Amino acid sequence: MIEACGLTKRYGDRVAVDRVSFRVLPGRVTGFLGPNGAGKSTTMRMILGLDAPSAGGATVNGRPYRELAAPLREVGALLDAGAVHGGRTARGHLRWLALSNRIPGSRADEVLELAGLGQVADRRVKELSLGMGQRLGIAAALLGDPGVLLLDEPVNGLDTEGITWMRSLLRGLAAEGRTVLVSSHLMGEMELTADHLLVIGRGRLLADTSMRELIRRGSRPSTLVRSPQWERLRPRLEAMGARTEPEEDGRWRVVGPDAAAIGAVAAGHELELHELSPRRASLEEVYLAMTGNGELRRR
Repeated sequence: MIEACGLTKRYGDRVAVDRVSFRVLPGRVTGFLGPNGAGKSTTMRMILGLDAPSAGGATVNGRPYRELAAPLREVGALLDAGAVHGGRTARGHLRWLALSNRIPGSRADEVLELAGLGQVADRRVKELSLGMGQRLGIAAALLGDPGVLLLDEPVNGLDTEGITWMRSLLRGLAAEGRTVLVSSHLMGEMELTADHLLVIGRGRLLADTSMRELIRRGSRPSTLVRSPQWERLRPRLEAMGARTEPEEDGRWRVVGPDAAAIGAVAAGHELELHELSPRRASLEEVYLAMTGNGELRRR
Protein backbone atom coordinates (compact mmCIF):
# COMPACT_ATOMS: atom_id res chain seq x y z
CA MET A 1 0.00 0.00 0.00
CA ILE A 2 1.06 3.58 -0.68
CA GLU A 3 -0.09 6.31 1.68
CA ALA A 4 0.37 10.07 1.42
CA CYS A 5 -0.58 12.28 4.34
CA GLY A 6 -0.61 16.06 3.92
CA LEU A 7 2.09 15.77 1.28
CA THR A 8 3.32 19.25 0.34
CA LYS A 9 6.13 20.55 -1.84
CA ARG A 10 7.10 24.20 -2.21
CA TYR A 11 9.68 25.73 -4.52
CA GLY A 12 10.15 29.21 -3.13
CA ASP A 13 6.76 30.91 -3.31
CA ARG A 14 5.32 28.28 -5.66
CA VAL A 15 3.35 25.38 -4.20
CA ALA A 16 3.75 22.36 -6.48
CA VAL A 17 1.88 19.91 -4.25
CA ASP A 18 -0.55 21.21 -1.67
CA ARG A 19 -1.51 19.03 1.34
CA VAL A 20 -2.31 15.93 -0.70
CA SER A 21 -3.55 12.84 1.17
CA PHE A 22 -4.58 9.51 -0.32
CA ARG A 23 -4.14 5.75 -0.12
CA VAL A 24 -3.31 3.48 -3.04
CA LEU A 25 -4.61 0.04 -2.15
CA PRO A 26 -3.50 -3.37 -3.44
CA GLY A 27 -5.56 -5.43 -5.84
CA ARG A 28 -6.56 -2.65 -8.21
CA VAL A 29 -5.05 -0.31 -10.79
CA THR A 30 -5.12 3.28 -9.54
CA GLY A 31 -4.85 5.92 -12.23
CA PHE A 32 -3.13 9.21 -11.38
CA LEU A 33 -4.46 11.99 -13.60
CA GLY A 34 -3.78 15.68 -13.94
CA PRO A 35 -2.66 18.31 -16.46
CA ASN A 36 1.02 19.00 -17.10
CA GLY A 37 2.44 20.77 -14.07
CA ALA A 38 -0.36 19.59 -11.77
CA GLY A 39 2.06 17.85 -9.41
CA LYS A 40 1.83 14.19 -10.43
CA SER A 41 5.52 13.56 -11.03
CA THR A 42 6.52 15.59 -7.99
CA THR A 43 4.18 13.51 -5.85
CA MET A 44 5.67 10.29 -7.21
CA ARG A 45 9.19 11.56 -6.61
CA MET A 46 8.34 12.35 -2.99
CA ILE A 47 6.87 8.89 -2.48
CA LEU A 48 10.16 7.44 -3.77
CA GLY A 49 12.31 9.71 -1.61
CA LEU A 50 13.80 11.53 -4.61
CA ASP A 51 12.37 14.87 -3.48
CA ALA A 52 12.01 15.88 0.16
CA PRO A 53 8.53 17.11 1.06
CA SER A 54 8.14 20.58 2.55
CA ALA A 55 5.47 19.16 4.84
CA GLY A 56 3.65 15.90 5.35
CA GLY A 57 4.99 12.57 4.22
CA ALA A 58 4.48 9.35 2.28
CA THR A 59 5.00 5.70 3.12
CA VAL A 60 5.14 2.43 1.23
CA ASN A 61 3.86 -0.54 3.19
CA GLY A 62 3.92 1.61 6.31
CA ARG A 63 7.50 2.90 6.00
CA PRO A 64 9.23 5.76 4.20
CA TYR A 65 10.93 4.55 1.04
CA ARG A 66 14.41 5.33 2.38
CA GLU A 67 13.84 2.88 5.25
CA LEU A 68 13.04 -0.11 3.02
CA ALA A 69 15.67 -2.79 3.44
CA ALA A 70 15.45 -4.03 -0.17
CA PRO A 71 13.76 -1.25 -2.16
CA LEU A 72 13.77 -2.90 -5.59
CA ARG A 73 12.17 -6.01 -4.14
CA GLU A 74 9.36 -3.98 -2.60
CA VAL A 75 8.84 -1.11 -5.03
CA GLY A 76 9.22 -1.00 -8.80
CA ALA A 77 9.23 2.44 -10.39
CA LEU A 78 9.39 4.01 -13.82
CA LEU A 79 9.76 7.78 -13.83
CA ASP A 80 12.12 8.36 -16.77
CA ALA A 81 12.81 5.49 -19.15
CA GLY A 82 15.63 7.51 -20.74
CA ALA A 83 17.69 7.65 -17.53
CA VAL A 84 19.85 4.69 -18.61
CA HIS A 85 23.51 4.48 -19.66
CA GLY A 86 23.28 4.29 -23.45
CA GLY A 87 26.43 2.24 -23.83
CA ARG A 88 25.14 -0.72 -21.84
CA THR A 89 23.15 -3.51 -23.41
CA ALA A 90 19.58 -4.06 -22.29
CA ARG A 91 20.63 -7.28 -20.55
CA GLY A 92 23.70 -5.64 -19.03
CA HIS A 93 21.63 -2.78 -17.62
CA LEU A 94 19.20 -5.15 -15.92
CA ARG A 95 21.93 -7.46 -14.62
CA TRP A 96 23.75 -4.48 -13.10
CA LEU A 97 20.54 -3.48 -11.31
CA ALA A 98 20.00 -7.06 -10.19
CA LEU A 99 23.51 -7.36 -8.80
CA SER A 100 23.20 -4.10 -6.88
CA ASN A 101 20.02 -5.37 -5.21
CA ARG A 102 21.05 -9.00 -4.63
CA ILE A 103 18.63 -10.29 -7.22
CA PRO A 104 19.64 -13.37 -9.25
CA GLY A 105 20.97 -12.44 -12.70
CA SER A 106 18.55 -14.92 -14.28
CA ARG A 107 15.72 -12.58 -13.34
CA ALA A 108 17.02 -10.10 -15.91
CA ASP A 109 16.35 -12.59 -18.70
CA GLU A 110 12.89 -13.33 -17.30
CA VAL A 111 11.76 -9.71 -17.36
CA LEU A 112 13.35 -9.11 -20.77
CA GLU A 113 11.13 -11.87 -22.15
CA LEU A 114 8.13 -10.56 -20.23
CA ALA A 115 8.67 -7.10 -21.75
CA GLY A 116 9.07 -8.49 -25.27
CA LEU A 117 12.77 -7.61 -25.46
CA GLY A 118 14.31 -11.07 -25.63
CA GLN A 119 15.47 -10.62 -29.23
CA VAL A 120 17.17 -7.27 -28.55
CA ALA A 121 18.65 -8.13 -25.15
CA ASP A 122 22.23 -7.69 -26.37
CA ARG A 123 21.68 -4.43 -28.21
CA ARG A 124 22.98 -1.24 -26.65
CA VAL A 125 20.36 0.93 -25.03
CA LYS A 126 21.15 3.88 -27.29
CA GLU A 127 20.26 1.72 -30.30
CA LEU A 128 16.78 0.89 -29.01
CA SER A 129 13.67 2.62 -30.31
CA LEU A 130 11.61 4.85 -28.03
CA GLY A 131 9.10 2.06 -27.49
CA MET A 132 11.80 -0.52 -26.73
CA GLY A 133 13.41 1.88 -24.29
CA GLN A 134 10.07 2.27 -22.56
CA ARG A 135 9.69 -1.51 -22.35
CA LEU A 136 13.18 -1.70 -20.82
CA GLY A 137 12.13 0.78 -18.14
CA ILE A 138 9.08 -1.36 -17.37
CA ALA A 139 11.29 -4.47 -17.22
CA ALA A 140 13.53 -2.70 -14.70
CA ALA A 141 10.51 -1.81 -12.57
CA LEU A 142 9.52 -5.50 -12.53
CA LEU A 143 13.04 -6.80 -11.85
CA GLY A 144 12.64 -7.34 -8.11
CA ASP A 145 9.14 -8.84 -8.47
CA PRO A 146 7.84 -6.02 -6.25
CA GLY A 147 4.45 -5.81 -4.60
CA VAL A 148 4.18 -2.07 -5.28
CA LEU A 149 4.57 -0.34 -8.66
CA LEU A 150 4.68 3.37 -9.55
CA LEU A 151 4.72 4.05 -13.28
CA ASP A 152 4.77 7.57 -14.71
CA GLU A 153 3.40 7.63 -18.27
CA PRO A 154 4.39 4.00 -19.00
CA VAL A 155 2.75 3.90 -22.45
CA ASN A 156 4.83 6.78 -23.86
CA GLY A 157 6.35 5.65 -27.13
CA LEU A 158 4.48 2.34 -27.25
CA ASP A 159 2.61 1.31 -30.39
CA THR A 160 -0.92 -0.08 -30.36
CA GLU A 161 0.30 -3.59 -29.60
CA GLY A 162 2.50 -2.27 -26.80
CA ILE A 163 -0.34 -0.27 -25.25
CA THR A 164 -2.59 -3.35 -25.29
CA TRP A 165 0.22 -5.38 -23.69
CA MET A 166 0.69 -2.70 -21.03
CA ARG A 167 -3.01 -2.70 -20.19
CA SER A 168 -3.04 -6.47 -19.78
CA LEU A 169 0.14 -6.36 -17.70
CA LEU A 170 -1.17 -3.74 -15.29
CA ARG A 171 -4.48 -5.48 -14.77
CA GLY A 172 -2.71 -8.80 -14.30
CA LEU A 173 -0.36 -7.35 -11.68
CA ALA A 174 -3.29 -5.85 -9.77
CA ALA A 175 -5.16 -9.17 -9.96
CA GLU A 176 -2.18 -10.77 -8.22
CA GLY A 177 -2.78 -8.44 -5.27
CA ARG A 178 -0.11 -5.85 -6.06
CA THR A 179 -0.43 -2.11 -5.53
CA VAL A 180 -0.34 -0.32 -8.89
CA LEU A 181 -0.20 3.49 -9.31
CA VAL A 182 0.04 4.67 -12.91
CA SER A 183 -0.17 8.11 -14.51
CA SER A 184 -1.20 8.70 -18.10
CA HIS A 185 -2.50 11.40 -20.42
CA LEU A 186 -4.35 8.84 -22.57
CA MET A 187 -7.83 9.11 -21.08
CA GLY A 188 -9.36 6.46 -23.32
CA GLU A 189 -6.71 3.95 -22.30
CA MET A 190 -6.98 4.85 -18.64
CA GLU A 191 -10.73 4.32 -18.82
CA LEU A 192 -10.06 0.76 -19.98
CA THR A 193 -7.32 0.08 -17.44
CA ALA A 194 -7.91 1.77 -14.10
CA ASP A 195 -10.30 0.71 -11.35
CA HIS A 196 -9.75 3.75 -9.14
CA LEU A 197 -8.67 7.31 -9.87
CA LEU A 198 -6.75 10.10 -8.19
CA VAL A 199 -7.13 13.43 -9.99
CA ILE A 200 -4.84 16.32 -9.14
CA GLY A 201 -4.97 19.90 -10.35
CA ARG A 202 -2.74 22.83 -9.39
CA GLY A 203 -1.19 20.66 -6.73
CA ARG A 204 -4.45 19.80 -5.00
CA LEU A 205 -6.36 16.55 -4.98
CA LEU A 206 -9.65 17.00 -6.86
CA ALA A 207 -10.93 13.42 -6.73
CA ASP A 208 -10.19 10.12 -5.03
CA THR A 209 -12.86 7.72 -6.19
CA SER A 210 -13.69 4.73 -8.37
CA MET A 211 -13.75 5.08 -12.15
CA ARG A 212 -17.47 4.30 -12.23
CA GLU A 213 -18.34 6.85 -9.53
CA LEU A 214 -16.26 9.61 -11.10
CA ILE A 215 -17.97 9.20 -14.46
CA ARG A 216 -21.40 8.95 -12.81
CA ARG A 217 -20.83 12.17 -10.86
CA GLY A 218 -19.50 14.05 -13.85
CA SER A 219 -21.97 12.86 -16.49
CA ARG A 220 -24.80 14.86 -17.95
CA PRO A 221 -27.59 12.35 -18.64
CA SER A 222 -28.24 12.59 -22.35
CA THR A 223 -29.75 10.62 -25.22
CA LEU A 224 -28.93 10.61 -28.92
CA VAL A 225 -32.08 10.90 -31.00
CA ARG A 226 -32.65 10.57 -34.73
CA SER A 227 -36.08 11.08 -36.22
CA PRO A 228 -37.39 12.05 -39.68
CA GLN A 229 -39.97 14.11 -37.79
CA TRP A 230 -37.49 15.86 -35.53
CA GLU A 231 -38.90 19.35 -36.10
CA ARG A 232 -42.21 18.15 -34.65
CA LEU A 233 -40.58 16.22 -31.81
CA ARG A 234 -38.11 18.90 -30.76
CA PRO A 235 -40.57 21.54 -29.47
CA ARG A 236 -42.43 18.90 -27.47
CA LEU A 237 -39.20 17.83 -25.76
CA GLU A 238 -38.13 21.41 -25.10
CA ALA A 239 -41.54 22.09 -23.54
CA MET A 240 -40.54 19.37 -21.00
CA GLY A 241 -37.40 21.33 -20.16
CA ALA A 242 -35.04 19.35 -22.43
CA ARG A 243 -31.99 20.97 -23.99
CA THR A 244 -31.24 19.87 -27.54
CA GLU A 245 -27.88 20.01 -29.32
CA PRO A 246 -27.10 18.97 -32.92
CA GLU A 247 -24.77 16.02 -33.45
CA GLU A 248 -23.35 14.30 -36.54
CA ASP A 249 -25.36 12.34 -39.12
CA GLY A 250 -28.62 14.13 -38.42
CA ARG A 251 -28.72 13.07 -34.77
CA TRP A 252 -29.56 15.33 -31.84
CA ARG A 253 -28.38 15.12 -28.26
CA VAL A 254 -31.19 15.57 -25.78
CA VAL A 255 -30.15 16.56 -22.26
CA GLY A 256 -32.73 16.19 -19.52
CA PRO A 257 -35.45 13.59 -20.08
CA ASP A 258 -34.22 10.01 -20.33
CA ALA A 259 -34.70 7.68 -23.28
CA ALA A 260 -37.93 6.22 -21.89
CA ALA A 261 -39.49 9.66 -21.52
CA ILE A 262 -38.41 10.70 -25.01
CA GLY A 263 -39.81 7.48 -26.45
CA ALA A 264 -43.10 8.02 -24.65
CA VAL A 265 -43.43 11.55 -26.07
CA ALA A 266 -42.70 10.29 -29.60
CA ALA A 267 -45.19 7.44 -29.24
CA GLY A 268 -47.86 9.70 -27.77
CA HIS A 269 -47.68 11.97 -30.82
CA GLU A 270 -47.15 9.13 -33.32
CA LEU A 271 -43.70 10.42 -34.27
CA GLU A 272 -41.24 8.04 -35.88
CA LEU A 273 -37.88 7.34 -34.24
CA HIS A 274 -34.84 5.89 -36.01
CA GLU A 275 -32.48 6.06 -33.04
CA LEU A 276 -32.82 6.43 -29.28
CA SER A 277 -29.45 5.86 -27.60
CA PRO A 278 -28.74 6.70 -23.95
CA ARG A 279 -25.22 8.09 -23.62
CA ARG A 280 -22.85 8.51 -20.71
CA ALA A 281 -19.89 10.86 -20.57
CA SER A 282 -16.42 9.51 -21.26
CA LEU A 283 -13.59 9.78 -18.75
CA GLU A 284 -11.99 12.36 -21.03
CA GLU A 285 -15.06 14.60 -20.92
CA VAL A 286 -15.37 14.36 -17.15
CA TYR A 287 -11.63 14.92 -16.69
CA LEU A 288 -11.61 18.03 -18.88
CA ALA A 289 -14.59 19.48 -17.03
CA MET A 290 -12.94 18.78 -13.70
CA THR A 291 -9.48 20.12 -14.42
CA GLY A 292 -10.76 22.97 -16.56
CA ASN A 293 -13.08 24.69 -14.14
CA GLY A 294 -12.69 22.87 -10.85
CA GLU A 295 -16.45 22.29 -10.45
CA LEU A 296 -15.98 18.76 -9.16
CA ARG A 297 -14.31 18.21 -5.85
CA ARG A 298 -13.39 15.22 -3.79
CA ARG A 299 -16.24 13.84 -1.68
